[in-house]
Amino acid sequence: MDFTDPNLRTPPVSLVDVAGYLPGEPVGTEYFTQFSRSERMAKNVMFRAPKARHHVGRDETAVDMVERAVAPLIERHGAQEISKIDVLLTHTQLPDNPALGPGPEVARRLGMRPGWVFDVHNGGCAAFIHMMWLARTILQTTGARTALIAATQNCAGTVFTQPDIRKLAQAPVPGDGCGVGLLVKNNSAPILDIECRTYPEFAGDMDFSTGSERRYWEPGAGQGCVTFTESKVAKVFTRGNRLVPEVALAVCDRIGVKGRDIDTFVTNQPNRLFLRNWTEALELPAERHPDTFDRCGNLFAAGIPVTLDAENSAGRVRNGSVVLMAAFAHAGDFAGAAAVRWGAAR
Repeated sequence: MDFTDPNLRTPPVSLVDVAGYLPGEPVGTEYFTQFSRSERMAKNVMFRAPKARHHVGRDETAVDMVERAVAPLIERHGAQEISKIDVLLTHTQLPDNPALGPGPEVARRLGMRPGWVFDVHNGGCAAFIHMMWLARTILQTTGARTALIAATQNCAGTVFTQPDIRKLAQAPVPGDGCGVGLLVKNNSAPILDIECRTYPEFAGDMDFSTGSERRYWEPGAGQGCVTFTESKVAKVFTRGNRLVPEVALAVCDRIGVKGRDIDTFVTNQPNRLFLRNWTEALELPAERHPDTFDRCGNLFAAGIPVTLDAENSAGRVRNGSVVLMAAFAHAGDFAGAAAVRWGAAR
């Protein structure tokens, strides 16, 4: 099936490759069970722990993680090609420096001089798709030829291992990792369609609290973490069940494919129940919706590129097949989906 519109005047943009990085050795759930306390939230299906996850080390920065994730791209495409990147977009769950993002330092480490450097924060777990959309827009409307997008999740081994936080039901769920994508203005692995939606009515439904009166930047007692109540968890669960299939099927409709005919469906990996429900919503067999949750935990924005890289590295993504990516962010204030005619280099 040919998804290329001969009347389309904008040049095609391809996601030509992805790569992922997971820090350190896997951390078993027993690390958390020694600290856990009995509470009702621990029984909630949203917080059932994966078997393992990876934790970033105290001295490993977000820039380190991006550099290590990009290493396979350098091996496959050459250092010179990566150094000539025109557009650099990064998303970091926990910026090492709250005053600025890692983009310029990533460019320095990789020997780049990109004309466009943006640190993108609001895409949350759907940030990889959000950055695909932004990168494609820049490549189609300027003279830029190549883009690198990087999604880093680095709060599992930092925030969720704090002495007070590691006792909570949600602490074992996140894992750390970084995923990157290489986009080129050509038709080798074309992005067929992208859907990004913002839902302002749900903004502010995710809280960050220190468990005390102080703001996170103020000195004093309390350890900062995203906080949940049972009522808010129920709302997020309902929204997530709806939003991901909605944006995914909107893309399917525009490219003329039924959800059940998608070759590979890659989503963010928040928990087993979401993964099961999204598989059923698209009427897909489980093997077409790859799952890294038990090996990596919830990788937030890095979940899509790391999972896609793992699936492609295992030889389960055919060149020429349709890969559909979809995710929702935070408490449901953003969702996105993207379809690609796969043809990544290996």
